Amino acid sequence: MKEIYLAGGCFWGVEKYLSLIRGVVKTQTGYANGDSDRTDYRSVCSGSGHTEAVRVVYDEKVLSLTNLLEFFYRIIDPLSVNRQGNDRGIQYRTGIYYTDNGDKTAVEGSLSSLGERLGIRPAVEHGPLENWCGAEEHHQNYLDKNPGGYCHINPRLFEEAKRYNLVPEYPRKADEDLMEELSRIQYSVVREDATEPPFTGEYNSMFERGLYVDVTTGEPLFLSSDKFDSGCGWPSFSAPVSPDVIVEKKDQKYGMVRTEVRSRSGDAHLGHVFGDGPVQKGGSRYCINSAALRFIPYDKMEKEGYGWLKDLL
Repeated sequence: MKEIYLAGGCFWGVEKYLSLIRGVVKTQTGYANGDSDRTDYRSVCSGSGHTEAVRVVYDEKVLSLTNLLEFFYRIIDPLSVNRQGNDRGIQYRTGIYYTDNGDKTAVEGSLSSLGERLGIRPAVEHGPLENWCGAEEHHQNYLDKNPGGYCHINPRLFEEAKRYNLVPEYPRKADEDLMEELSRIQYSVVREDATEPPFTGEYNSMFERGLYVDVTTGEPLFLSSDKFDSGCGWPSFSAPVSPDVIVEKKDQKYGMVRTEVRSRSGDAHLGHVFGDGPVQKGGSRYCINSAALRFIPYDKMEKEGYGWLKDLL
């Protein structure tokens, strides 16, 4: 087992969110990197210098530190200083603290990658753990004990965490086979990184209940319940079926800096992701080419082998 200490604002919601991710074995709320190894909630709120943090014990055979940190970034504002959500103060600063010096490279590399995507250096403190102190018992698993308790994290992100590693990998097909199976526009999109003209895609204006899969492998990618009309001319989704079915890459073509979205198993170009989606659904807009997708209606999901995903709809 490995451990890492993450600070992301009020630790009630952070602890709950991290506990839901597959590969996380144990979580504990506490106080990190203050002036003393002995403190309590009142002292922290009075300015002891500690930050509210969560000790995360995880199985690195199931969950890498890099992937864990990517999930962590989803629940924080990485540019905010001493503030997350409505909470303000030094005890709400963001931070990544390690006890194994071997994790330093992974942490710094992860933050560097985040900075490249943001175009600015993240305001996330990082370094060795100092002066850790476990929080009082009533702060442990707080949201389990108080389901309606305060939380600054979007509820939808908790569902996203539950979906992690939900979908197994699918076999990738050879390009020669895809050339025979796919139409010219489909192949051009998924293998040559092309973009179909706006408002021309088969699924742009379709909102039937069902599942969208990778046209090259059949890997589940998006649910109709996450689809919305953005008016951009391409199918738009607020989230993938599971975060791990999507690979995001920096795209600097055509004089722009964007985040490309590709499928995990098929390495198919799908489209791009932007941060102007519905705020109540997490704020993401996955702008996807219809040509990269195949739609499976809800009443045919069982027959086609996707019945295990019907509960998500």
